[in-house]
Amino acid sequence: MDVIELDQMEASKVVLGTSGSTSIQKNATHIMGFCFDGTTSFRPGARFGPDAIRDASFGIESYSPYLDKDLEDYTILDCGNLPIYPSKWKLTNDYFYGVTKDLRLKADQIKILTLGGEHSISYGPMRLYLENFEDLVIIHLDAHTDLRDGYLEEKFSHASIIRRIWDHMTDKQELIQYGIRSGLKEEFEFMREHKTLATSLDEMIKRLEALEGNRPIYLTLDLDFFDPSFMPGTGTPEAGGENFHNFMKLLKILNQKNLVGADIVELAPMIDSTGNSSVFACKVMREVLLAMQK
Repeated sequence: MDVIELDQMEASKVVLGTSGSTSIQKNATHIMGFCFDGTTSFRPGARFGPDAIRDASFGIESYSPYLDKDLEDYTILDCGNLPIYPSKWKLTNDYFYGVTKDLRLKADQIKILTLGGEHSISYGPMRLYLENFEDLVIIHLDAHTDLRDGYLEEKFSHASIIRRIWDHMTDKQELIQYGIRSGLKEEFEFMREHKTLATSLDEMIKRLEALEGNRPIYLTLDLDFFDPSFMPGTGTPEAGGENFHNFMKLLKILNQKNLVGADIVELAPMIDSTGNSSVFACKVMREVLLAMQK
């Protein structure tokens, strides 16, 4: 089958000069909005993130001088926003999984970039990729560990999403975390025990460069990875984060690897009245989309 219809998806605006679509196609990259922030514990509003990024895209060029690639040269489709069930995490993620579980991502060269929403929305996409790529590497860029076993009586929380994904990972799959600067003592002990944490930019660069060139990689990017001086519009900002230029050092390496999927989460646009956070997030999305193209 060349096209899989997503009848219940809401068609949305064209993103960064690409074509709108309500179908999943072979040999294409698909953008899906996931407007959910039902487990947010501090500053809500990430449910408005996907459309804020789309709105900001009208002011951003399709060409990246960093990667020397242009979105116009690739098949990138905006599939709109997934139906969600406010405050019902399981129903929302089950819908995503139900829509996508039969996709043959590797065989049909299907790539997905999911826009959040809070970080708990990454569970469905990462689970899908873990099932499709037996040697997948998950790159987790974030201010927070997200390794709690649960938070506020919720096992599937934005604060426990990486722990829930870890439950699905096999010995052939790998997790690499960078930018982490907040979490429980037990979470940092977990990272040290399992050697998932890169503690410096140089270490992260070396770990990315050491990955076999053809090995599939999935990037999960919480925008609070960036310092709040650049990205104030996020639900749980944390001082001491990275800047755009260091992020691009990492992405240029991923551009030479096999980046098969990604999610960008935790933009809460209404917190930043200037709109700069949305524009920043949109530029980040452009670069991630282009790094996914070969």
